Amino acid sequence: MDTNTAPAPAKKRFITRDKTFYRMLIALAIPISLQNLITFAVNFADNLMISRLGDTAVSGVFMGNQIQTFLQLICNGVVQTTGILAAQYWGKRDTKSIRQISSMSMRFGLGLGAVTMILALLIPTRLIGFLTDVPEVIEAGGEYLSVVAWSFCFYAVSQIVIASLRSVENARVGMYISLIALVANVGLNRIMIFGLGPIPAMGIFGAALATLIARIIECLAAVLWARFLDKNLGLRFKDFFQKINKALMKDFFRYGLPIMAGEIVWAINTVTQSGILGHYNEAVITSFSIVGNIHTLVYIWVTGLASAVGVITGKTVGSGNVEKVKEYARTTQILFLGVGLFTMSVIFAIRIPFISVYAVSEAAAGYARQLSIVLAISMFGSCYQMPCLAGLVKAGGDTSFVFKNDTFHVFVIVLPAAFIAAHFGAEPWVVFLCLKLDQFLKCIVAAIKVNRYKWIRNLTR
Repeated sequence: MDTNTAPAPAKKRFITRDKTFYRMLIALAIPISLQNLITFAVNFADNLMISRLGDTAVSGVFMGNQIQTFLQLICNGVVQTTGILAAQYWGKRDTKSIRQISSMSMRFGLGLGAVTMILALLIPTRLIGFLTDVPEVIEAGGEYLSVVAWSFCFYAVSQIVIASLRSVENARVGMYISLIALVANVGLNRIMIFGLGPIPAMGIFGAALATLIARIIECLAAVLWARFLDKNLGLRFKDFFQKINKALMKDFFRYGLPIMAGEIVWAINTVTQSGILGHYNEAVITSFSIVGNIHTLVYIWVTGLASAVGVITGKTVGSGNVEKVKEYARTTQILFLGVGLFTMSVIFAIRIPFISVYAVSEAAAGYARQLSIVLAISMFGSCYQMPCLAGLVKAGGDTSFVFKNDTFHVFVIVLPAAFIAAHFGAEPWVVFLCLKLDQFLKCIVAAIKVNRYKWIRNLTR
């Protein structure tokens, strides 16, 4: 008998039995999801309070927020670059490099915030005019934007600090800071929108002012937390003024530019979508705002899980354990198919009660009910492709693929289809369906890309 027979290779698992994966997933996802929930609560409170002022106010604030959303998405490119590179260096426990990456991100983010702020302050109504041709909505949106623009730089600083701390598995900080912002924003909204005692009712201006003050508080909380409470990273004020490491800067732009470009594509997509529906009447614009909040509410826990997958993937790739990355990737795909079915069911269950909370016209509520059906169906695709492409492929090292994929779907399929549908006077729900086509098509791309495993790349030096 041959006693030198080589042992059989380990059986490939489709669901990992590694308890560390599940512990890390839960430990990271819960605080991130709660942070997203708190952030949603801030926007939801804004929407509910402003809805008492009528459809014009809701539409104006929604359009004003699209400029802020544009900045947030572009800034998110810097945040993601920070998170991906930092998570891989965290796999090597190289905190010095993480601090240098954070320094570069801060300078870049502040620059983006300053440019956007200046534009919004100089031409607020002209920017809103690109999105809608309803005069009342342009006026209301311009009033809101001219105040909230001052918060843009504060937002950039807080998000980059939080991303740096999250990359070293300090995920709770974002949750606590967002809770502080929630309390501040809701309390100030109640006072400034409707007035209290000697403080007069300021309507839309008051809502913008409340948001500005809440952003300042949020920024201060993030900076003070990083300086005095964080123990993992050791981030200090002097780190943001140190000489830039040229090698890391090269990596930052080499791997970060595709991510940032991808977020610019997504920002253009988001703003253009608002512009397409913004040329319908106020009721349609209002319904789009309401359905956007439903989307955010149910997407909260999905993005929390996906962000956690990204941190785990980056850390595992950085540690060099390729087979473990593959095992985690297979588990992620199966897990998020179940998440998609659950999320779709939740939207169908909550959509009518959710819409009824808003004090809007029956026309706006009717459109919102139609759009929410389309949203529910598209979310099944979103729940699979987004964690696969962002949580695995992008965080695993192939930072340019998602940019190329998004660019193709947005400019070749989604926007042209929506433009054509709107041009021929299609119902709003048909246009909305065109805007969601990519959520289905990307599932095919994600399934092929992820299971080839060519995206696993160690980006650390």
